[in-house]
Amino acid sequence: MQERIVIVGYKPKIGKEEMLKSLMREHLSTLQKLHLATDRNSIMMEAEDGTIIEVFEWKSKAAIESAHTNPEVLKMWAKYAECCDYIPVGNVAEIANLFSEFTPFS
Repeated sequence: MQERIVIVGYKPKIGKEEMLKSLMREHLSTLQKLHLATDRNSIMMEAEDGTIIEVFEWKSKAAIESAHTNPEVLKMWAKYAECCDYIPVGNVAEIANLFSEFTPFS
């Protein structure tokens, strides 16, 4: 079983920033409870434009695939769809810097 570290960009919809941050605080623990993510802590940070970037570790590629059919995960992802759009982290301006700096939050 090979763990997979992912980097995800979440662009909050107008007026939904706090809803997104609230979901983010529960995201990893939900995946861990379902045995889909490892015990490694996630890193969550905010870009100048308000995009939230999360770095976390799935237990395996199979865990990622099974998340797409897990009712609890699908319910959580539906809430994400209400408050944000997923964007490639390469679209975040700070990524182009040699040393990309972000504001942490937890």
